[in-house]
Amino acid sequence: MEKPAQDTGKIAKSAGTVGVAVMCSRILGLIREQVFAIFFGAGFAFDAFVVAFRIPNLLRDLFGEGALSAAFVTVFSDYETNKGAKATWALAGNVLVFVGILLSCITLLGVVFSEQIVGFLVEAGFESIPGKVALTSLLSMIMFPFLIFISLSAVVMGILNTRGLFFVPALASGFFNLGSIIGGVGFALLMPRFGQPPIVGMAIGTLIGGLLQLVCQLPTLFRAGFIFVPRLDLKHPGLRRIMKLMAPAVIGLAPLQINVLINTYFASSLAEGSLSWLSYAFRLFWLPVGIFGVALSTATLPVIARYAALKDMVRLRETYTSSLTLAFSLTIPASIGLIMLGELITRVIFQHGSFDSLATVRTAEALACYAVGLFAYSSVKIMVPVFYALDEARYPVLGSFLTMVVNVVLVWLTIDLLQHQALALSISCAMILNFLFLSTVLYKKLAGYSLHYLFAGLGKVICASLIMALGLFGIKYLFAPLAVASFQGSMVVLAISMVTGVSIYGIVLYALRFKELTMLVGGIRQRFGL
Repeated sequence: MEKPAQDTGKIAKSAGTVGVAVMCSRILGLIREQVFAIFFGAGFAFDAFVVAFRIPNLLRDLFGEGALSAAFVTVFSDYETNKGAKATWALAGNVLVFVGILLSCITLLGVVFSEQIVGFLVEAGFESIPGKVALTSLLSMIMFPFLIFISLSAVVMGILNTRGLFFVPALASGFFNLGSIIGGVGFALLMPRFGQPPIVGMAIGTLIGGLLQLVCQLPTLFRAGFIFVPRLDLKHPGLRRIMKLMAPAVIGLAPLQINVLINTYFASSLAEGSLSWLSYAFRLFWLPVGIFGVALSTATLPVIARYAALKDMVRLRETYTSSLTLAFSLTIPASIGLIMLGELITRVIFQHGSFDSLATVRTAEALACYAVGLFAYSSVKIMVPVFYALDEARYPVLGSFLTMVVNVVLVWLTIDLLQHQALALSISCAMILNFLFLSTVLYKKLAGYSLHYLFAGLGKVICASLIMALGLFGIKYLFAPLAVASFQGSMVVLAISMVTGVSIYGIVLYALRFKELTMLVGGIRQRFGL
């Protein structure tokens, strides 16, 4: 393999479309977190919200946007390629009905047993604070139906992506954040009149946002030709195949979600605010994961699934290798940027209202630890769907269990020394190990792919990233007094750092003839006659 795969341009274009939409969504997400930071800071109320939201959000990752989405796209692509429109739409309708009924039952159980679930998740230090567990249970009851809306939204997103429609599904999470902000703030201001704390209003806003994320995609779905026929056929071969693919995928994702629960339990035993610091840091960390990892994964999955359905392994290997190389080129410099500029970013975005300078420092510490594993997070998002397309879902399962074990061991060994940083660093290290494991297995399952091409690109990315890091270090040294003088000074230094860092990295990478970048620049020049 001497040049990028023929679908690289198409994938990059689709990923760019998704990335723009995801960036809009993530910016709204940051505004949502700013609202939390200004009104609630890092402490009692937001700690309770983090734990309460983590419960339905965990199940969303487990049953919805993770296992269900990947399994559905694989089977839906096969039906669309080989069985025609009528059978494809019948499958989609059947899946929507099944998912709606299943998750409604799970939601009902979650609401009924919310107090017991919360009690299981938190440590004695959390329970010792009067009213904190009761508030968490109430917030959990309110937000549990979010699971239904967001999982149905994931199925709709899978349908639209398979049809080559990426922008609206990627933008849908922006409607979630918009609903959360407007609805949340509105209800938060009303809650004291009803004898409830303002954070309850933010929980109601989360529910409104989840509904909007589903509803905003429906017009595009119907324009794509979808006709909804309410029908439940548990013996449908397509539904059974999806369930067959989902079963190991759910088992595979379970250890990752158990990691989240384990980290929640440990964090509840640390200083008050630890859960909040980790949550704010993860929101900042998830911005590049969404823009790069999720965008590339979303754009790559339909192409990989199509080649798997056609049994074209040569192009599948080429597409995977180019996509992984692109992921490295975006996530490695992003990691360095988050580590070097983390405190500055946190100060500009969050240090307002109830969010003080101590919270800024602690959040930046957690962000740096999360950033260590950024490339692994994003790369695994590209790799796992390849296993699903090959009907080899058991290997991500093994990788997930490996991740869980490593995470628990590292947390246990380091939490006394590193406190909240241990929770972020341990899961990053565990994800890196998972990435190495899955890379080795996938290399064998694909009968090899071009390691020479991959490592040549990786070497150029690392070189350009190191030169960028030197530039950022120089800017931090020169403008350090301005950065701490005022909020405006911090904004100016951050803007200078980001523009300079991106420019240095892009120029060096292009000078090193990074093939994917050269191809994209050539395409832009050709299109605009430059």
